[in-house]
Amino acid sequence: MKNKIKPDWAGESILSKFVNLLIHTKPVYNVMKYQARQVLITTAEKNGIPWRKNAEALQGLMTKQLLGAVTNPEVVYPEYYKVPFHAYAEGNLCWEAAFEAESATYAMSLRVWPQENLTWEAAHGRLRGTFHDVLAAYGPLQVREILDIGCSIGLSTMALHRYYQEKQEQPIRTVGLDLSPYMLAVAKARDVNNEISQWVHGRAEKTGLPDNSFDLVTLQFVCHELPSYASKEIFLEAKRLLRPGGYIALVDNNPRSPVIQNLPPALFTLMKSTEPWSDDYYGFDIQAALEEIGFSPTIEVASDPRHRTIIGKKPV
Repeated sequence: MKNKIKPDWAGESILSKFVNLLIHTKPVYNVMKYQARQVLITTAEKNGIPWRKNAEALQGLMTKQLLGAVTNPEVVYPEYYKVPFHAYAEGNLCWEAAFEAESATYAMSLRVWPQENLTWEAAHGRLRGTFHDVLAAYGPLQVREILDIGCSIGLSTMALHRYYQEKQEQPIRTVGLDLSPYMLAVAKARDVNNEISQWVHGRAEKTGLPDNSFDLVTLQFVCHELPSYASKEIFLEAKRLLRPGGYIALVDNNPRSPVIQNLPPALFTLMKSTEPWSDDYYGFDIQAALEEIGFSPTIEVASDPRHRTIIGKKPV
């Protein structure tokens, strides 16, 4: 039986509207937010991820002192970014979110393969590796410069940089860009060997970076946190930034995934309560948007049980 285009709990279905009504009922939402956070922390700690210890270690790296160095005072935050995300009232614009992002990412990795009894290290390595495998098959063979949009605390950026650097001899210039200076301060603190050329605080829709300056632009687990109009603006900016023949690559939740479509009601309700743009994302045809902007051809691959990778090429 062919998978549905998107889950029943997303979009304009009766089930989706009911869940949204619960989310917009403040006392209920507060409970959901708390429960969503507890699910993450419990998953982490049950599998050996030292949630609190990791946060304390990041604070010990003098991370807060880096905030001024990474902050661009000219950045104006769009309205869509100033809403609660991931059970944090301030969304990504707070230290708590930045200090806990690493552990939350490891916990998310474990949930991709719940039946395989993987360590969190192995699960996270596989999560990054499945994306890199699709890049190896359909993306650039060699790169000189990479831009990782929505880089958060730099886990995706570092893994991508090392993947390509190990494949070729010439040095690669990799840039991580994010809208949260708190996340970037953590990224810079974690980058103890200065492997990443630049951590940029800016809007992905208008980066201010030069035309035709990258061979690969990636968005890793970013689009589901955006309204579709913002994603389209970012795709257009990515096309400007890419050299002719360059690639855009996205990895994110797969609306056609049986795992995503069949999440238990408690889990999809909690997920929607912490992801304000879920309905928009699950109804958004990313391939069509990329092709309309001028990327051709585009491919979509189910890169793991929960996620898909989409790759497009800028015409030469």
